[in-house]
Amino acid sequence: MTRTEKIANLGAVILPFAATLTAIVLLWNEAVSAADLAIAAGMYVLTALGITIGFHRMLTHRSFLTPKPVEYAFAVLGSMAVQGPVLCWVADHRKHHAHTDVEGDPHSPHVGHGDGLRGVLGGLLHAHVGWLLSTQGRAGWKRYAPDLYEDRGMRFISRHFVALVVLSLAIPAGLGYLVTGTLLGAATGLLWGGLVRIFFVHHITWSVNSVCHFLGSRRFATDDHSTNVFWLSIPSLGESWHHNHHAFPRSARHGLRRGEVDPSWLVIRLLERLGIARNVVRITPERQAQRELQGS
Repeated sequence: MTRTEKIANLGAVILPFAATLTAIVLLWNEAVSAADLAIAAGMYVLTALGITIGFHRMLTHRSFLTPKPVEYAFAVLGSMAVQGPVLCWVADHRKHHAHTDVEGDPHSPHVGHGDGLRGVLGGLLHAHVGWLLSTQGRAGWKRYAPDLYEDRGMRFISRHFVALVVLSLAIPAGLGYLVTGTLLGAATGLLWGGLVRIFFVHHITWSVNSVCHFLGSRRFATDDHSTNVFWLSIPSLGESWHHNHHAFPRSARHGLRRGEVDPSWLVIRLLERLGIARNVVRITPERQAQRELQGS
């Protein structure tokens, strides 16, 4: 990675963290309004769905198809989650699936970190944030994302990632101003709906890379260390059923069992009923049973 890319990624980690510490102080002093929290929640859901539905299930794995304008809208929302340009994100994730938990995986906690407690902690740190300073964005677009690279609309969205980051911050600031009519309202809207929201979207997503390859349950026979982590299922909008996903990468539904809460799947199913999503990939109970571990 270039020095500029490392500095940009480091800033994207540190600035939302510092803003969240500031927000905790304000929250403790009750210097936060219901409007701030509503803006933050709305921005969280929209941008997180841009990652879970848009970048991940639709663009990376082609779990379902939509008209191009809808596809581009999800790509824009995913870009506003500030996790990198769409071409980089998709290429990195496809590379992760091609080399899961072996050499070549961009963010495995299990490769090249040594043994013992030090190796465990080093691996988890790398999988969570360390990879952003070393391997993020290194997967070749033409090799891992040729379909997106050949799409002029996707290339346009990817090239304008910085502008979408600015938009991701401007929208909550603008909403804060509209609600309160004050610059202070714009500032708190930016803080909560912008930076604090980015902090939480980042770390929930990164927890799928780290926690969901280290702790949790396993149901299927796979050649990796992926796990299901139930307590992350709601904030991750269903992405923490990660072992299910690695067993059936093209499945639009990650929470395969009754009780495995998967909000992203509920949205996809709604889109299907509205005629917006088509060719939705489902995994039958029979296919699941064929891959189940003994005694699961």
